[in-house]
Amino acid sequence: MSAPLMAASKLSRRFGGLLAVNEVDLELTPGRLLGVIGANGAGKSTLINLLTGQLAPSSGRVLIDGQDFTGARPWRIAHAGVARTFQIVKPFRGMSVIENVMLGELYGKDGDPRPSVARRAALEVLERVGLAGKGELNPAELSVADARRLELARALALRPRVLMLDEVLAGLRPAEIQPAVELIAGLRKQGLALLMVEHVVHAIAAVADELLVLHHGQVLTRGPASEVLRDERVITAYLGQRFAARQRARDAAEPQS
Repeated sequence: MSAPLMAASKLSRRFGGLLAVNEVDLELTPGRLLGVIGANGAGKSTLINLLTGQLAPSSGRVLIDGQDFTGARPWRIAHAGVARTFQIVKPFRGMSVIENVMLGELYGKDGDPRPSVARRAALEVLERVGLAGKGELNPAELSVADARRLELARALALRPRVLMLDEVLAGLRPAEIQPAVELIAGLRKQGLALLMVEHVVHAIAAVADELLVLHHGQVLTRGPASEVLRDERVITAYLGQRFAARQRARDAAEPQS
């Protein structure tokens, strides 16, 4: 396995008397996706905010290429090759879709300040995420699924090596989820190191190399999805018996080798 591009060691964040993230360890390596699941309030988005500099940790370390970036500003972490999406999509409404994406090329660490070059690069990113032909639209004209694609395009325009996805499937209809999962799987195959926070469990299980379960800020368990989703602790704390029953039914329906 490749050396990790990014790692966290005993990462913690306290808000007053609440320990929102408690001594979390993780590694993000090229071509692999770490899925993070857990109930609302488990600390998933806080974890991403700690890794990307939106929040400073109370204790622990964040490493990028083995160098200490603990408490670094978001722009420094972005310049080190780390990009993210946000749960709440907030594109610049006064700009077109393609202009939103061009910003990453114009002002990113490895971008090109020439507008013509930035536009060509943005067109390539839009095609990559399935928004070809929609560059001149205002973001307000996009569907929920396309708005999520725009959020992903803005992150990819920064040319990251590490990409963190915060509930990119939220609000999508069932028919829209599989194309999104295939897009994410393609990014993994292209060598990006990925961390994905998601509540659509069957989707994240299909694409993750490893699942990490957060419960009250702590790592409850981690491992292959096939094992984690059958863990009684995970069923009790997060998935529920109804999910477990559906999982058993799917297992029973699969042909035995």
